[in-house]
Amino acid sequence: MAGEEMYEPTAEGLIQLLKRLRAPDGCPWDRAQTRETLGRSLAGETAELLDAIDRGSAPEICDELGDVLMNALFQIVLAEEKGEFTAEDVFRGVISKMIRRHAHIFGDEKAETPEEVTAIWRKVKAAEQADSAVPESILDQVPHSLSALDRAEKLQKKVAKVGFDWSDEAGILAKIEEELGELREAMASGRGEEIDAELGDLLFAASNLARFRHGRTSEELLRQTNRRFESRFRFIEQELAKEKIPLESAGIERMEALWREAKRREKEERTEQ
Repeated sequence: MAGEEMYEPTAEGLIQLLKRLRAPDGCPWDRAQTRETLGRSLAGETAELLDAIDRGSAPEICDELGDVLMNALFQIVLAEEKGEFTAEDVFRGVISKMIRRHAHIFGDEKAETPEEVTAIWRKVKAAEQADSAVPESILDQVPHSLSALDRAEKLQKKVAKVGFDWSDEAGILAKIEEELGELREAMASGRGEEIDAELGDLLFAASNLARFRHGRTSEELLRQTNRRFESRFRFIEQELAKEKIPLESAGIERMEALWREAKRREKEERTEQ
């Protein structure tokens, strides 16, 4: 395509392209972008990247990584226009940070396991934070821009570092059962605000269990469940289409039967793998 030969396939090449688009005779859309508008689109681009990663599609991951990188570099271009910082400042800062936090590679620390590396990482981060302004709360550094599930786990991890945590999964399961009981009581009372509050508490407790297990995050687990739900409902749609039955006329019993069939097929596929 015309113009591609003008820009090297590197971070610097993309930055130069973005600067061209921001020029007085550049693209009206790109010239209208602000830090805030790009920030909003970054959330969507990141979600699309995570979805591609979940599906394991290398071509899609490559494409979505480009979109996320473009958005990040666009922020640098805006900062350079304002005289706030440059691309060199960003790269210098992250390289310096990575070297500090890998003291077992570039310093005198010793680490043989991922857990030992994590301990070093936390110690270095604590030292960095001690040198900066003291926050009013240890929770101040948890971004509000995260999804609710991601932020719940970040909040839980922060307080866990100072000992405010469960000792085992059984305790969290008991808390989930407690919250479920309180939700039932709220629903029996019919008070809408109380029901909403208890539903939120139940979701928070469930995310705590995902965080405590040190496996996939609650965000990842919910995305996985969303995909299963979508796959099963698409199966319902396809089967009803074969029978020439409109969705609206199928009835809950027929759709439930097809849902169970979709689950059975999933189980068989997992067993065969």
